[in-house]
Amino acid sequence: MLRYTLKRILTGILALFVLACVTFFLVRLMPGSPFQTGSVSEQVVEAVEREYGLDRPLPEQFMTYMGNLLRGDLGVSYEDPGVKVMDIIGRTWRITASLGVPALIAAILIGTAFGILRAVTGRRIVRETISAVGMVLAGIPGFAVAILLLLLFSVQLGLLPASGLLTPAHYILPVTSLAVYPTAVITRLTGNALESEMEKEYVLFARAKGLGRKRIIFTHALKNAWRPVLNYIGPASAFLLTGSFVVESIFTIPGIGREFVNSITNRDYTLIMGLTVFMGAVVIGVNLVTDLLSAWLDPAVRRAYQEEAG
Repeated sequence: MLRYTLKRILTGILALFVLACVTFFLVRLMPGSPFQTGSVSEQVVEAVEREYGLDRPLPEQFMTYMGNLLRGDLGVSYEDPGVKVMDIIGRTWRITASLGVPALIAAILIGTAFGILRAVTGRRIVRETISAVGMVLAGIPGFAVAILLLLLFSVQLGLLPASGLLTPAHYILPVTSLAVYPTAVITRLTGNALESEMEKEYVLFARAKGLGRKRIIFTHALKNAWRPVLNYIGPASAFLLTGSFVVESIFTIPGIGREFVNSITNRDYTLIMGLTVFMGAVVIGVNLVTDLLSAWLDPAVRRAYQEEAG
């Protein structure tokens, strides 16, 4: 297990390094200069670029940036001179996390509950309704869900606030918008896996021993059926980060998503790089934790790695 853990950590570090390299060169391919605005002369632009080292050869800029990155220095924002990228991340990631974490928790709880209901219910109409609603919700883009909720509950009914995060009520619409898609996916994963588990021999044996249905489901079957959900949590965290871009813009929330969109619009190279590296590190870290938990819970994964290593 230790070798597997070290291998996954090294793979994550390599993936983060590749992400930083690719993003650096893609950002440099963006047309124009981050300091080129309507009334600024070419001489001023060239002077500012020299100050930030953008006049140097690209390989030299790359080595300088990577050296600073290894020291934990993400540079300063071009749009807000003197403001460190780390300070911007520190200010905005808590806001995005305050939306993404409740959305993920709600998706896990609600999706697991409906998945169990779909798998064990004896009513065909309930099972088919849950499946149909899940397919519909999974097919609606996140921005469309956000707009529909905004129009219905803020504009038409006036029940919930439309922008900002001033009170707990402000969180309801953006968190719901982010939670809809992962809830539908987790419902499907849990339902399909639990249906499969309920047909296996150990469940039939438990029934023959006289164990109650609830005890079989929650003590034995659900633990095995939830492994696909655990594997999905990593991609779900990535979805909540990327999905927050549009949701934060729609609800005027000053989180990482809106900051990232503004950085691209302003061609703020260092901020784009810093936010990309930070979000990549979060996604890779969550994937690493879920992989290790899956390996710990599933003996088959450990045996497969041991056979591969041996």
